[in-house]
Amino acid sequence: MSSRTPKPYDDIPGTIIFDADMAHRGYHLNQFALSLMKAPNRERFKANERAYLDEWAMSEEQKQAVLARDYNRMMQLGGNVYFLAKIFSTDGLSFQHAAATMTGMTQQEYAQMMLDGGRKPEGNLYKKESS
Repeated sequence: MSSRTPKPYDDIPGTIIFDADMAHRGYHLNQFALSLMKAPNRERFKANERAYLDEWAMSEEQKQAVLARDYNRMMQLGGNVYFLAKIFSTDGLSFQHAAATMTGMTQQEYAQMMLDGGRKPEGNLYKKESS
């Protein structure tokens, strides 16, 4: 990706903002994910993931993130979580399961955290303020 202008929200830890720069960066990744809405494409992807990914003008880093099912990395590389949902749905996984993997929790731990009111704000403010 070409250099981008720093944004005021770059200072929020653990947050990836899907803005115009990210949409540009992740265009092909997101188009690939959207292609999985069609059953024949899901079947082709499941039959040979690498071959199907190679049909898309994605970076190698994006392809590796898909193969590893590293959703945090996919989002850092321009993936939109709502488009990426097509990937974990293709794998037969729920949004809750995928969100749990993104937080480093089990699905049960994630569900309990959400039932308990979500993450606590302590330690999740601005990077500059935590120095």
